[in-house]
Amino acid sequence: MRLLIKNGHLVDPAAPENTGMSVLIEDGRVSAWLRHDDPDPDGAEILDASGLVVAPGFIDMHVHLREPGQEHKETIASGCAAAVAGGWASVCPMPNTSPVNDNAAITRYMIEQAEHAGLANVFPIGAITKSSDGSELAEMGEMKAAGAVAVSDDGRPVPNAGIMRRAMQYARDFDLPVIDHCEDKSLSSGGVMHEGRVSLLLGLKGMPALAEEIDAVRDILLAKETGARIHIAHVSTKGAIEAVRRAKNEHINVTCEVTPHHFTLTDRAVDGHFMHKPAREQGRSAEDDDLATAHNAISAYDTNTKMAPPLRSEHHLEAILEGLRDGTIDAIATDHAPHHADEKALEYDRAPFGITGLETAVGLALTELVGKGIIDLARLVELCSVNPAKIFKLKDRGTLKPGSIADITILDPDLEWTFNAADSRSKSRNTPFDGRQFTGAVVAAIVGGRAVYRR
Repeated sequence: MRLLIKNGHLVDPAAPENTGMSVLIEDGRVSAWLRHDDPDPDGAEILDASGLVVAPGFIDMHVHLREPGQEHKETIASGCAAAVAGGWASVCPMPNTSPVNDNAAITRYMIEQAEHAGLANVFPIGAITKSSDGSELAEMGEMKAAGAVAVSDDGRPVPNAGIMRRAMQYARDFDLPVIDHCEDKSLSSGGVMHEGRVSLLLGLKGMPALAEEIDAVRDILLAKETGARIHIAHVSTKGAIEAVRRAKNEHINVTCEVTPHHFTLTDRAVDGHFMHKPAREQGRSAEDDDLATAHNAISAYDTNTKMAPPLRSEHHLEAILEGLRDGTIDAIATDHAPHHADEKALEYDRAPFGITGLETAVGLALTELVGKGIIDLARLVELCSVNPAKIFKLKDRGTLKPGSIADITILDPDLEWTFNAADSRSKSRNTPFDGRQFTGAVVAAIVGGRAVYRR
C-alpha cells in the first residue's frame, strides 16, 4: 500500500527541513520525502493536506484505559478510538487496572487487545510494586520483555523512600524510566481540591502544593544517587517545576509532563466559575473573583473539575506556562481518566478523581498555547511526539524521517470547532470541557501507514 500526503506543511523538529515536502508511505513506513512539484508515485493514494500541518504521530504518555477489570468505564478499544480522534497515534496506559498490570501476562493482554482494535498503538506502563501496594517490587524485567515501556504506581505513589530507591536501582538495570505521581499522602489525605483561598471559601478540604513538591524533590534526589531515569507525571506546582529545572541544570536524568487541564484551568473552576484567562486579563482582580466564587458556592460543585493533582491557583498555572516556554516541561500528556456518570454524580468529596482528555487535549494546546503565542507549532510537536518517543525510547517514532514508522498526526491550526461530550468516542463523559469552543483541530490520524481517523 502506498499513501502520499501531499501539499502539507511538514513539522518535524528532528529533521533538518520542514517545509515544501510531501510524505510518501509504503508498507507502514515513511519511504521518502518528495517535493510538492515532484510527479505523484504510481499507484499511490493521495491525501491532500493543503493548508494543514503534518507531524509525527502524537504519543500520550499517560492514560487510564481501565481494561482489564473496569470495562464499564473504558475498554482498550474505546480508549484507542478516542485517542485517534484526538490525534494520538500511541497511548501509554497506567497499570491501575483490576488486576493491576504488575506482570507480563497482563502487559501482553493489553497489547493484544490494542492490536485487535487496530487503532492506536498501546505501550503499557507496568507497576513498580506488586498490586501497586508499595511493598514488594514487581517483575520489571519480565514486563519489559512483554512490551512495557516504563514503570509507575501512579495514583498510589510509593511512600517508602527505601523501597523507591530499590525500585529505581532495579528499573535502571532494565533501562526503564520510573514515572512518579508525586504526592505525599500524609499531607494530602482527605483533600479534594487545591489548598488555598478558594478551598477555604468553598469549605472543601485542600491538597497542598507542598505534598507534590516534597515527593518531587525526594525522587529527584533518589534519581541523582541511583542514576535512574525519573519522569514526574502531571506536574502542577511552581515548586515542583522549579525542582525539575534545578535538576536539569545539574544534569540529573529527570523529565516531566503537564496536562492540558493544568495549563488551562485554575481552582476557581470547581464551583463552575470557569476562567480560561487569568482574572487580570479580564479586567478583574483576584479578590473580585473570590467574591464571585463565594456567591456562587451554593451546594453543588462540578465534580468534573476534581482530579489529582488538583487544579491549582493562577500562581501555579503561570509557572506551568513558563515551564512550557523555557523547555523545563518535556511533554504534554492527558491523564485521561474515564469514570461512569453515576460515580461523578456523587457529592464532590465522594466522587472519584479524574477527567477524560484524549479528544480535547490537542484542541486545548492549539487554542491556549499556540494560539496565544506561548509556544509555536514545532514546540508543540516536540511536546506531544518527539520527547515522549525519546523518554520511552520508542524506536523509529517521534519523527517522519525516511525509514521511520508511519505514525502521523495531521492538524488544521485554524479550524474552529466545539467539543460535545455526547459525541465522544470514549465510554465516559466526565469532562469539564463539554461545549468548549476551540481554534485548531486534528483532522486525521495515521497509524502504521493506515488512516484510522479522518475528521
